[in-house]
Amino acid sequence: MIFNSFTYVFFLAIVVMVYWLLPRRPRQLFLFAASITFYGFWRFDYVFIMLVSAFTDYFAAINIHKAKAPAKRRLWLALSLTVNFGLLFYFKYANFLVGNINGIAHLLGRDDLLRTWSVVLPVGISFYTFQTVSYTVDVYRGRIEPIRDPLLYGLFVTFFVHLVAGPILRVVEVIPQLDRRKPFALEFLASGLWLILNGLFLKCVLADTIGGYVDEGFGANPATLSATDVWVLAVLFGFQIYFDFAAYSQIAIGSARLMGVIFPPNFYFPYVATSPRDFWRRWHISLSSWIRDYLYLPLCGVRPHDESRGGLVPVGEHVGAARRNVALVATWFIMGLWHGAGWTFALWGLWHALLILVQRVIAGLGVLRSHTRLRGALGWLLAFPAVMLGWVFFRAQSLDQAWAMLQKVLQPGRYLRFDRLHSGYLWSALPIGIDPVGYLIAAILPVATLVAYLVHRDLWPRWSRRAVVALPVAVAYGTVVAAFVFVYLRPVRQFIYFQF
Repeated sequence: MIFNSFTYVFFLAIVVMVYWLLPRRPRQLFLFAASITFYGFWRFDYVFIMLVSAFTDYFAAINIHKAKAPAKRRLWLALSLTVNFGLLFYFKYANFLVGNINGIAHLLGRDDLLRTWSVVLPVGISFYTFQTVSYTVDVYRGRIEPIRDPLLYGLFVTFFVHLVAGPILRVVEVIPQLDRRKPFALEFLASGLWLILNGLFLKCVLADTIGGYVDEGFGANPATLSATDVWVLAVLFGFQIYFDFAAYSQIAIGSARLMGVIFPPNFYFPYVATSPRDFWRRWHISLSSWIRDYLYLPLCGVRPHDESRGGLVPVGEHVGAARRNVALVATWFIMGLWHGAGWTFALWGLWHALLILVQRVIAGLGVLRSHTRLRGALGWLLAFPAVMLGWVFFRAQSLDQAWAMLQKVLQPGRYLRFDRLHSGYLWSALPIGIDPVGYLIAAILPVATLVAYLVHRDLWPRWSRRAVVALPVAVAYGTVVAAFVFVYLRPVRQFIYFQF
């Protein structure tokens, strides 16, 4: 069952109605059964894999808390990490490892040493694995008490609204709300429906429409693309994946809001970021904060945070530059591989590590420190194309394709000279391999994003205090968005992050 379908709309309506009618324990049982049903729409047999992961952590956390000897505590933690990451490795990375071993064997003149096997990646395994691991680690660190109620813990892991693609939430953010329901308020329904409607618009109208141009461009022979084509495709895919994943997050947050459950935001206008670090404070916030608290800061020897908010943060002068840089590179290498079992994803992660390292060098020079607005404008002009270019690694189907496309960008002649193609000549900076409409869309989207951000930041706070202005604007916007959603609502394609 996917969010951009009438099936989910019908399912959600029933769940929300029953949720507000039932008392505490029956409500939790019903919500747990609904979550299992939601996941089972894809493959019911894989429900048991998720439950094995979840309840291994349930028992491990209780025993970590009970154990007095540090060795026993470490043993239970090791069990949790081994089971969770063992399942993740088997389903997601085993064939990747075998393929690389066989590739090395071929270079040495040997036949395949190991056999690959057919395996279906469980939907959402990367997300629920990180969520359950964070719980066990927090109990081990003494930051939270273990959850004694198995139903409540199972509901925390399987809660359908964020099960498949996040947000990746912490126990302290979810358990109290699932345990004790807030009093019903119309504001929950209004804000929840508003978020869901916005999410469906981002997915069905924007992301899926842009996706057609992206698929066509990345499916073309790179030799037929100009340098400008590559830039346009990078921008188009950057906005496609943003609209696609922000849509899922908004629908998830809105679905939870209908039941009075408040999730923190997962995106906040990432493409207005003025630096690579600022980008990761705004993009997939729950993942970047998880990586920060459970990988980057521990590698730096710094006490982690408690909530899924923020992004990568400065770690202080007491941590040496060498250690911070090594931790950064390791963190981003793992971040890349978390997204997919392929070297293109690893290079995407390392690309962002490089961007942040360059930012640290520039920040150390103190350039334009006293010119805040100028620094922000120049920062955006540098950060936006750098982030967009990195999406070529993410979307490319192979290293060869990624390198062939990046070569076009890195060779100035690809913008300025004539290329011979068959019997004629074509100006290399003009669209060759993609629909010219893609150029127009790629030009409009950054401008529209900046305008939307300024309206959201500066104008809407003032309008919202005046009902005579806010009400007509909200009604007009909602009507237009609802009309587009009604026309476009159909499962054209899965959400991109389902594959992770």
